[in-house]
Amino acid sequence: MPSLRPAIFIRGAERFIADTCDPLRRAAERKEVRLSAWARGHYPGRRLPNKVLTEVRSIGFWDASRTQTWGLDWHRNEGIEITYLARGKTGFAVDGRAHPLRRGDLTITRPWQLHRVGDPAVGASRLHWLILDVKVRRPHQAWQWPSWLVLSETDRRRLTQLLQHNEQPVWRTNGEIERCFERAAAVVEAAPIAASESRLKLHLNELLIALLEMLERKRIPLDETLTATRRSVEMFLENLPQHVEHPWTLEEMAEHCSLARSRFTHYCKEITNMSPIEYLTRCRVEHAARLLRAAPRRAITEVALASGFGSSQYFATVFRKQLGATPREIQRACRRSESR
Repeated sequence: MPSLRPAIFIRGAERFIADTCDPLRRAAERKEVRLSAWARGHYPGRRLPNKVLTEVRSIGFWDASRTQTWGLDWHRNEGIEITYLARGKTGFAVDGRAHPLRRGDLTITRPWQLHRVGDPAVGASRLHWLILDVKVRRPHQAWQWPSWLVLSETDRRRLTQLLQHNEQPVWRTNGEIERCFERAAAVVEAAPIAASESRLKLHLNELLIALLEMLERKRIPLDETLTATRRSVEMFLENLPQHVEHPWTLEEMAEHCSLARSRFTHYCKEITNMSPIEYLTRCRVEHAARLLRAAPRRAITEVALASGFGSSQYFATVFRKQLGATPREIQRACRRSESR
């Protein structure tokens, strides 16, 4: 029996757990949105049988007739996620950058790429999606396409290259891709699942061929510097704020990304416009500021140590330099607000 646990991406000591779309599941249970999907694992929808379309994690659509009270906050999926907005509009963001969606927009996110749907709530919309698992669980792993994909080996390699190096997450699409999603949706709504497997495979092949042709036709500029190494550094930096208490050194941070110090520093400056130590310090100061505001009576030394600073004196100096106020001044301001 297959595991129902979400997939996990492992990089060094870090683990990223695939999203489960619980807000969508709960909204569908409350009848706030119409959900039609086939899924496996923790994704919402009717269960896909064990040996049917094993690489498909989720396929379907939602139909929301009004602005929702929920959204899919920042998350990652284990597979390539392709979505198509058939009607309405909604917020969307990738790697911290907002891309509001309107009818006819197609989104593409790579495995484990950070993204969000909603701003923060999902708008009135009909959104189709496909999450296709290409078996990426560690950095530098090659993508494994399904055996039922009819693309030639040359076309598979080209599609892989286009998707891995493409830095444009939102596209204005054509009628063929819309028709592919609508055909797939019609199959998903029909029953039984096992009897519709061949037809859905046909429509998914049509979709991926149409996607390849669209990307080729638009002659997208490939960012060849967007390698697995750069993505590894990006993911490390995205998650560093959650681990500021660790006594990081430049050597250890570089080691986490399997890079020499100089190369890691190069990527860090390219991504953040800061050196690794400058970025780490900023993350620590921001973390400390949150702690001070949340618990304004907490000891300064305790906050400093919890944020990765070796001493309260150094912490106070750096904090004031970056935020223009001392930790104690922040605490006093918060206590005054509490007493009002």
